[in-house]
Amino acid sequence: MNASFKQLMAEATRLTRAGELQRATAAIQAALAGVSAPTARGTTTVIDVDARVVDTTTVAMPLPPAPLAGQFISGSHTEAAGTRDYKLFVPPGHHARPLPLVVMLHGCTQNPDDFAAGTAMNEAALERGFYVLYPAQAQSANASRCWNWFKHNHQQRGRGEPALLAGMTREVMKRYHVDPQRVYVAGLSAGGAMAAILGDAYPDLFAAVGVHSGLPAGSASDLPSAFAAMKSGGGTSAQSATPPTIVFHGDEDTTVHPLNGEQAVAASAGAVAPELERACSANGRAYTRRIYRDASGRVVAEHWAVHGGGHAWSGGDARGSYTDAKGPDATEAMLRFFFSQTLHAVR
Repeated sequence: MNASFKQLMAEATRLTRAGELQRATAAIQAALAGVSAPTARGTTTVIDVDARVVDTTTVAMPLPPAPLAGQFISGSHTEAAGTRDYKLFVPPGHHARPLPLVVMLHGCTQNPDDFAAGTAMNEAALERGFYVLYPAQAQSANASRCWNWFKHNHQQRGRGEPALLAGMTREVMKRYHVDPQRVYVAGLSAGGAMAAILGDAYPDLFAAVGVHSGLPAGSASDLPSAFAAMKSGGGTSAQSATPPTIVFHGDEDTTVHPLNGEQAVAASAGAVAPELERACSANGRAYTRRIYRDASGRVVAEHWAVHGGGHAWSGGDARGSYTDAKGPDATEAMLRFFFSQTLHAVR
């Protein structure tokens, strides 16, 4: 049995566990035929970043109870703004009690499977017990599958993609045993920018927001202003109702200027002087963490500047695109921050 056969069968096993049955079958067939498994990866230039393109195929599936290992299922949601597919991780034992929900918005050229692999959020959900919703941007809505954070008609409550994503979140909350006080949203790059918009537009839905390598709400209103904001920062028009926010940004990000991270956190941090923590991740990348508290001492914002980090999910898994394994674990930090916040406390 050669190494290629073993690698293909291992990949088929991984894809089967992830619910990607068509791709798993293709890998098995390739192994038996002695050829390489087909791939959907290539290279493209997008508004967000030059990056690998991953398969965007989703298959409609029923929603059965989750087995002991949890389940990663597919679905779709329709609003006035259109229809979007999604994938949902359902943890084991989800009927027992209301569980938190984390909405994860991918970056340009990514899809839910790629983003789940890179952030390892499903593994964290399996261990801790929470739902993870991954909306999928349609290529018909944006050629590079970027969320349209830079268009004025996709930046307000009740309109465009924010309305569609909020509606999708509410649908999942109705169908599953979700704790309505513990619903959170996070995203990378274009997804981070849209997460900031959702927090600004729906502070009554999301208890906290995570923005990774993204931009603040209101930083652009069209394509030219989007490029300007990405290059040098665009400010923010977010209101005081913005939920608690945690921001990660590499200080050597050449795609989205690091100043955007500082502006994104300012919407919830206000003018409070932060506590500073300087440390180094287990894998060697230094960082500075700024912690902001309100008058009662409650943490309302965090800003993580990852020194030497680029445009990538800090501490991410190389199975997914746009990941930096050397950085501090953004997934772990965001979950700790999220689960310390509840909608009731925000109100």
